[in-house]
Amino acid sequence: MAKDPICGMDVDPNKALQLEQGGETYFFCSEHCRTKFANHEGDQADAAHEGEHSCCHGNGGHGGHGVELTQLSTGPARERPASTAAYICPMCPGVESDKPAACPKCGMALEPNPSAPKKAKKTIYTCPMHPEIEQDHPGSCPKCGMDLEKKSVTAESDEDEDGELNDMTLRFWIATALALPVFLLAMGPMVGVPVDQWLGHTAYVWIQLILSTPVVLWAGWPFFMRGVRSFLTGHLNMFTLIAVGTGAAYLYSLVGVFAPSLIPEAFKHEGRVEVYFEAAAVIIALVLLGQLLELRARKKTSGAIKALIALAPPTAHRVRDGKEEDVELDEVHSGDLLRVRPGEKIPVDGRVTEGESSVDESMLTGEPNPVKKQAGDEVISGTVNSTGSFLMEAEKVGEDTVLSQIVDMVANAQRSRAPIQRIADQVAGYFVPAVLATSLVTFVVWAIFGPEGSALSWALVNAVAVLIIACPCALGLATPMSIMVGVGRGASEGVLIKDAEVLERMEKVDAVVVDKTGTLTAGKPKLTEFESLEKVSPSGVLRMAAAVEQNSEHPLARSIIAGAQDQGIELPSVEKFDSIPGGGVSGEVEGRKVLIGNNALLEERNVENRDAMQDRVAQLQSQGRTVMLVALDGKMSGLVAVADPIKDPTPEAIRQLHELGLKVIMLTGDNQRTAESVAKELGIDDFTAEVRPQDKQDRVSQLKAEGYVVAMAGDGVNDAPALAAADVGIAMGAGSDVAIESAGVTLVKGDLRGIVRSVRLSRRTMKNIRQNLIFAFAYNVVGIPIAAGVLYPLSYHLLLNPMIAAAAMSFSSVSVIGNSLRLRKAKLD
Repeated sequence: MAKDPICGMDVDPNKALQLEQGGETYFFCSEHCRTKFANHEGDQADAAHEGEHSCCHGNGGHGGHGVELTQLSTGPARERPASTAAYICPMCPGVESDKPAACPKCGMALEPNPSAPKKAKKTIYTCPMHPEIEQDHPGSCPKCGMDLEKKSVTAESDEDEDGELNDMTLRFWIATALALPVFLLAMGPMVGVPVDQWLGHTAYVWIQLILSTPVVLWAGWPFFMRGVRSFLTGHLNMFTLIAVGTGAAYLYSLVGVFAPSLIPEAFKHEGRVEVYFEAAAVIIALVLLGQLLELRARKKTSGAIKALIALAPPTAHRVRDGKEEDVELDEVHSGDLLRVRPGEKIPVDGRVTEGESSVDESMLTGEPNPVKKQAGDEVISGTVNSTGSFLMEAEKVGEDTVLSQIVDMVANAQRSRAPIQRIADQVAGYFVPAVLATSLVTFVVWAIFGPEGSALSWALVNAVAVLIIACPCALGLATPMSIMVGVGRGASEGVLIKDAEVLERMEKVDAVVVDKTGTLTAGKPKLTEFESLEKVSPSGVLRMAAAVEQNSEHPLARSIIAGAQDQGIELPSVEKFDSIPGGGVSGEVEGRKVLIGNNALLEERNVENRDAMQDRVAQLQSQGRTVMLVALDGKMSGLVAVADPIKDPTPEAIRQLHELGLKVIMLTGDNQRTAESVAKELGIDDFTAEVRPQDKQDRVSQLKAEGYVVAMAGDGVNDAPALAAADVGIAMGAGSDVAIESAGVTLVKGDLRGIVRSVRLSRRTMKNIRQNLIFAFAYNVVGIPIAAGVLYPLSYHLLLNPMIAAAAMSFSSVSVIGNSLRLRKAKLD
């Protein structure tokens, strides 16, 4: 082996690029290194013997190894001026840029500057209930008042991420500890325990004041701030009602303690002002409980995303100048050379450059068997290297990796809004003002018609009860909670939903259009039959055919060779190989002339007895096989047949789609006979063969015009127009980036059972949303009239205490949350 004088790599002199200088021949791993060497004429000796070893990078490098270039040393080391720019030229000191570009001097692509200070990724905060609200700092949503949360999810939970949950937890426990004795004090006289007489009225009232004040003014402070902001922004919400209700009860009681003379006599009972500290304190504690349960539920919904993020390792083993170093994942750049050891997760997307291994790709494909990888093969971030160590070149890093795109898709979908949510939004827009008006009317009616001597007190209590029980917490949670849980559940099953609108639309799908190759079938042809005429064995025919096909580039040739190897057949060498365009191949094997091709080729070459297997050929073709005839020494000798096998899960998936009431239609570019065979075998309702990409799109549009809600599943670039035209586009996970980008649903595991899962997920999520809306509206529809006192004159003076109203309001939220979380265990298979 020779050594590249630029990068120091060992290269094979018989294969390496060469350059003669000063009577000496130098060998190079790439054109880039040779050009660099030539451009420093006169310095070659220093470069070859004393210079720093550097390696080729990116587009110009050896096989795209991607190890960063350092400047060629010519004698004493040249100092590169310190730079804080994001990109620099490895060849030309002083050339720098804040954006990727080409060097204006040498034309090389600028590279990331390792010494540049890292720019902190800008954190965006958004509202979990109103994803259109975004800002670059923490705060509250101007619409619903909830604390904003980080838009991007990380594997580790930092203090800021759990800040609201921790804060609400602390507030809840302190509020509960203080509100409980206030509640017991207030309820004592009502159940025959004269606590007020034991303590005396003054002590009785002051104890309640002292205990409830921290609950209201500290534990409940966020609710009051949100309530005030709702008035200032004009977006009235549940915190508007909470702030007005508890604030009215607390302030009224406060005035009753410090300035009872300001309270009209009509509000007093036996000359004393009734206080409602217990109502304000207990309501705050119950609302905090609802918020706490909601925050914990929201945290659970991010579990699917965190599990996906955790698939990527935190560090990578980067190789530079022959040395290996561990670096953080965000320090890996496209073009870097990385080592992956046995048992480790692959850090970024890229290609194997050296070594062989088996990689567990089950997190992407769902297939348990490891996939063999060798030089040139693609590897994906998050998959696990099972055996063997290898070097890989990083191609897609950071947000460009497949894993990151999946994470973003799930996160964005969880925060997207389904059309059904607009109903809840519209109702909420009118609901809060209507509740405020109802509360005011309740106060006025009770003040006029209430019991003599305490009418105004009753008016206040019932008006507060209306405000509290009508808080639309459950209404605001009904749709977003189901969407968040449902999308997360789908992600755990390999069904990635682009947004909530797709999830809702999927429920209405009644026709599924599927491509054949790669969707119904494996997309990898396999040898299915090899047969012969008399005097030649079937294995002999296969041996001769596979020997000739060794020199062919046709995909079917690889299937024949693989089939022969599976049979344990050793292949002899071939001579005088010839590829016949559109016909077949020929060659000499062990002194015998071998011809492989279709019937037209055999007729052209005057092969004897060529019609002997025509009936068998027709039979195999009717079964979807591609048949190649084999002639030895000018005589028909046998045939080999190849087919693209149907994926194992496909028949069961088609059956389940039919059970769900969906019509299944196959569109394929394959020939009519093969398409008919596949459609008949699988029980597909309708099919069209020999279609072009435009034909697929037109067929989808035709089905929509006929009144069908169409889902289209495909995996190739040619499927992208049809995927975009369908009501719901479904990309198979192993498909092209274009197909995935055009689709609303991506099936990571790449088989039709994913369509079944996505339909069931959609139907169950939408059913869950409707149940949640019923829960939310039912509590309000039933609770508000009772709180207002409609039943008081009709049924034994039935009223709703504000504390009971608060408990009912909290229970409605708990019902919605609990119902939504049921989706986490929904069976999709």
